[in-house]
Order: sequence, then structure tokens, then C-alpha cells
Amino acid sequence: MAEGLSVALPLRIDPVDGAYGLNKTLVDMATQNLKMVILTSPGERVMEPEFGVGVRNYLFAQNSPGLSAQLRDRISQQVSKYLPYISLNNLQVFSPSILGGIDNTRLNIIINYSIPAANVVADLTIPIKI
Repeated sequence: MAEGLSVALPLRIDPVDGAYGLNKTLVDMATQNLKMVILTSPGERVMEPEFGVGVRNYLFAQNSPGLSAQLRDRISQQVSKYLPYISLNNLQVFSPSILGGIDNTRLNIIINYSIPAANVVADLTIPIKI
């Protein structure tokens, strides 16, 4: 029987794990959970109507420092509520630079996080096209 911490998403058949591929490390599982919190819109998760940041809901929002601050706050709130085992060490939401200017059609979310109980530190980068 295959051993792992959680089912890896997207679902896929794995020749070693069997019916579903599995997350084998704590970092893989935590990274997947962080992505789910950030990319899930409130109301999408069954029985948890407030779960998720809902980055897609900001698709047509005006890209401004206020938007970045709002996303940072929402990510922090959601992580503390739904992923209390994760500590956010550094959370950045910003528009990347292009050719000496700023690309207002994109946001980068860069998270440095730790799992204190396991003495694990890792990074996650999520590029968003708005």
C-alpha cells in the first residue's frame, strides 16, 4: 500500500501510489494547501462558504497598492484561520517590473512560510494575470 500525507492535486494515476498520486513531504502538502486557499473563491468549497481568498475575484480590479494590501490582508486572514500550522514569515504581493516600468496586468504573490512544529521553511510563488 502506498504511503503519503495527502492526495496530490490535480488528481492523477500514479504507477507507484496507485489510484491517486500522493504528497510525500510536508512541504508538498503545505504548498498545495496554500495554493488551494489562495486560488479558491469563497463559496466554492462545500460546507465552508468563507474558505478561500478568491484571487480570480480581483480579475478586473484596478491594480494599485491598495489592491496589493487587500490581498495580503486576505491571505493572512485565511492562512491563520484555515492553516494554523503554517506561519507566514514574509508575504509579498506586487506587480513585476518590465522594461524599466511596471506590468500592471500581473501580480506576483511570493510567500516565505514555515511550519514551526516540523522545523520546515519553504517558499511559494504564484504569478497572477489580472
